[in-house]
Amino acid sequence: MKQRLFPLVLATALMGVAGVAQAEKADSSKPMNIEADALRHDELKQTSVFTGNVVMTKGTIVLRGAQLDVRQDAQGYQYGVVTAEAGKRAFFRQKRDTLPGQPEEFVEGEGEVIEYDGKADLVKFIRRGELRRYRGGQLSDEITGSIIVYNNLTDVFTVDGQKTSGGQPSSTAGQGGRVRAVLAPKEGTPGSQPRPAAPGVAPLQPSGSLDSLGGGKP
Repeated sequence: MKQRLFPLVLATALMGVAGVAQAEKADSSKPMNIEADALRHDELKQTSVFTGNVVMTKGTIVLRGAQLDVRQDAQGYQYGVVTAEAGKRAFFRQKRDTLPGQPEEFVEGEGEVIEYDGKADLVKFIRRGELRRYRGGQLSDEITGSIIVYNNLTDVFTVDGQKTSGGQPSSTAGQGGRVRAVLAPKEGTPGSQPRPAAPGVAPLQPSGSLDSLGGGKP
């Protein structure tokens, strides 16, 4: 029987926590700073291709990979596509706004390709996608899938465990191409203890709970 995987949705609105943190809203208005080994720029097309140990920062956003293709539209919105070296994954990190006195929170993600849409404020992790959320230096949630889309404006994550950007079945999304998620209990739940962060990994932020896992039993 053919398995069809729904998109899994995680939304801050479903967390049941008052004053949920949101992505750093000031990031979208910050300049894009890029370091790389080489650059090819086309002024007419308003495109730039950075290659070799690329590091892009935009406010609290950090993107790393082997190549970064950047373009800017007539309205000044910036778009970037980060590609990893063969066999590796590109990296994304962003701080989230928190209320005064609350622990810092961050979102981190990886994928063979990462697309950043400055106008829609979306980040897409393509092939072997992984998204992690940290709160106060502790790993809270961890999600994997073939394609993960993170909406900075609404703080909603959509995860597809079976399809790639080309619409073909993927064998790299995990066992059987299924979405995998580890979600910490809501803050204040008895026995809820975040897992320790990996060495050298900074904090990240919670984003929601599972709608359903559709497509049959786990």
